[in-house]
Amino acid sequence: MVGRQGDRQRAYIGSFTAAGGAGILTAAVDADSGALTVLGATDTVPDPSYLALSPAGDTLYAVSETSAGAVAAYHLKGDKPEQAGAPVPVGGAAPTHIAVHDGHVLTANYGSGSVTAVPLRPDGSLAPAPSGVLPHSGTGPHPQRQQGPHAHQVLPDPSGDWVVSVDLGTDSVRVCELTAEGELLPHREVALRPGSGPRHLAFHPRGDRAYVLNELAPTVTICTWDAADGTLRPVGEAAVLPGPTDGDGEAFPSQIVVAPDGRFLWTATRGQDVISVLALDEDGLRPRLAATVPCGGHWPRDLAVDASGRFLYAANERSGDVTWFAIDPGTGIPRRAGSVAAPAASCVIFD
Repeated sequence: MVGRQGDRQRAYIGSFTAAGGAGILTAAVDADSGALTVLGATDTVPDPSYLALSPAGDTLYAVSETSAGAVAAYHLKGDKPEQAGAPVPVGGAAPTHIAVHDGHVLTANYGSGSVTAVPLRPDGSLAPAPSGVLPHSGTGPHPQRQQGPHAHQVLPDPSGDWVVSVDLGTDSVRVCELTAEGELLPHREVALRPGSGPRHLAFHPRGDRAYVLNELAPTVTICTWDAADGTLRPVGEAAVLPGPTDGDGEAFPSQIVVAPDGRFLWTATRGQDVISVLALDEDGLRPRLAATVPCGGHWPRDLAVDASGRFLYAANERSGDVTWFAIDPGTGIPRRAGSVAAPAASCVIFD
């Protein structure tokens, strides 16, 4: 999501304050080079690890990834976001992801394995309590990571008719409906390969394909998506790393993004500290691993691509930086172009 506030494009970088992060960093974006220049920081809530913008781009929302779990809103009127009211508890532990949909903020709560909907007021601020909390249930075969549900991501589908949540603990993706009253109603649960540990999902810009990045077995699950009846159907898997992908304990994929033109998808893998380039065929069902390149730091937790498809950004948590890359338009391979310090960086988005 890229736009402009005033005459200058901005990026917002989330971080873990418990690990030395500065909260939410605001940075100017050079439209020609993709370079980031930090303008300031806002540290009013602990561990604002994931961020989302309102459709109008004038309000920023952040999870507070703590055991209590909360979400905060910020008005964007200058270089420093201004908090709009007190943080609102989400009724779940350790929210790791946030999305804005149909007058609500949605959070995926990893610690409690649930999804929350918090209503928005007309001015973009948060209502004082959630309108719905949907608990997940189930387990998986991994003895440490899958003893219970761990919702890792929540997002609307491209049609806007459905809410999709990805659960690492239950090896499944849930499709829900968000009612006008803010209740999350389960529609169906889609099982993925046991032990794969699905983490994040990205839709193809065409809207009828989805790609689920698995954290515990470094692969992408390719799915078809039918918005008419909310049906997600797994049809295959593709490796995101060369060589064996299961069981080495040193590869933890974190994020997946699809090129705006639908020709490539990129994934980040912590431990290996690489960005993988997968080329997509015309129907989007057979991703091919084309290359891996260093992420420019250590422990890449998040990736973001600008709307033009020219630049890719990696938020490297443990090295404390955001690195940007120029993307080769023919091959999709990113070339490192620079970086900016961002301690305990966990997320980067654009206005």
